[in-house]
Amino acid sequence: MKMQLSSKQNEYIVNATHRWNIKSGAVRSGKSYVDTAFVIPFRIRERAGKAGLNVILGVSKESIERNVLQPMREIYTDKLIGTINNRNVARICGEDVYCLGAEKVSQVAKIQGSSIKYCYGDEVAKWNKEVFQMLKSRLDKPYSCFDGSCNPEHPTHWLKEFLDNVELDIYLQRYTIFDNPFLPEEFVEQLCKEYEGTIYYDRLILGLWKRAEGAIYKRFADNPEAYRCRVVDAIEEEAECRQFRKEDIVSIEIGLDFGGNQSGHSFVARGYTDDYKEVIALKSKRVKAKDKSEEIDSNKLDELFCEFVEEVIEKYAVVVRHGDYVEYCNVESVFYDNAETVLGNSIRNAVGEKYPWISVKGAKKRAINDRIRCTVRLMGAGRFFITDDCTSLQTAFSDAVWDKDVKDRDERLDDGSTDIDSLDAFEYTIERDMNYLI
Repeated sequence: MKMQLSSKQNEYIVNATHRWNIKSGAVRSGKSYVDTAFVIPFRIRERAGKAGLNVILGVSKESIERNVLQPMREIYTDKLIGTINNRNVARICGEDVYCLGAEKVSQVAKIQGSSIKYCYGDEVAKWNKEVFQMLKSRLDKPYSCFDGSCNPEHPTHWLKEFLDNVELDIYLQRYTIFDNPFLPEEFVEQLCKEYEGTIYYDRLILGLWKRAEGAIYKRFADNPEAYRCRVVDAIEEEAECRQFRKEDIVSIEIGLDFGGNQSGHSFVARGYTDDYKEVIALKSKRVKAKDKSEEIDSNKLDELFCEFVEEVIEKYAVVVRHGDYVEYCNVESVFYDNAETVLGNSIRNAVGEKYPWISVKGAKKRAINDRIRCTVRLMGAGRFFITDDCTSLQTAFSDAVWDKDVKDRDERLDDGSTDIDSLDAFEYTIERDMNYLI
């Protein structure tokens, strides 16, 4: 197979002769391809027979397989690139290579104390800092070296501080998305559009280490009318906003976040059009006690939630009935905050009694920033819409901001001044599908 490398990638091959060789920058800029196509096999073969371990570290074993081993296998076949066995070892180019997750210190404890002759690091900025600290002391051979890649985070990140240390033997190469000449122009334009006006444009397009500040969903907050839509039985001509036919909504799911008596509980119904093309926030509701003397107990919450489900079905669902029997309804699932198992079980029983075809499950609660990034991309790509029945969710998107007092990570402000519960409820309905959506 003939490999095509950009001038930037060839520059890395020529200059990456240091103890630490790291590429930092934009997504899809070619940082990882040069490693899987050339650097990793070359380094491993170059050190064959020498003392020390070969190691590949990533966020998880699954991400190593997805980001490193599978791309290498597509070039060199499974005869040279093996799979990770139950000892966390993969056979690569005739050598044993430990493949370990670096998100937790416990995952790499088995190589603690061992000399490492070569280490490749995938998504280094997402590692546990202590893992990186351990690695520094293990690269103890004269020929030991490290290659790695990362997307930028905030400017006070521990990895940025390491990369800025001019006294260390580091070769740092920076990438923007425009450094990859093999990407289709239309793809680059679309990705730029999706991230425009957000922190992700600076980091994932321009490859800059920038702090997350201000409005999270800035484009939405500046012009929520641009995302407005209506769900109708038949498309009307010269409508004032985007229209969707009820029958074109193939899946409706509802997120439920338990926020407590004072912050309230949030319900959000979301619809997809065919093939995950558009995401439509159909209806949202926020319920809370009127005062401290009144409580919303589980029975009351069950009642309020089932009323919400009924309203969603009546206005937005496609329902096929035979008398009292529902043969088909595209309201498919409820995802609730799995931190509250008692309330969740109560909701499951209440929904199961009235709407037996609806599946009720605990939310996955994937990383908040991954959920935010997915929503930002959907908005930027013109694939997110919201109806007039989502007043609470619209306010939540408009008010959401980054916490300016948190310096060492990106964190959504959650001090009671904004409606985080409605954002969570919406995100529970899309988090399982994020890989398909983006």
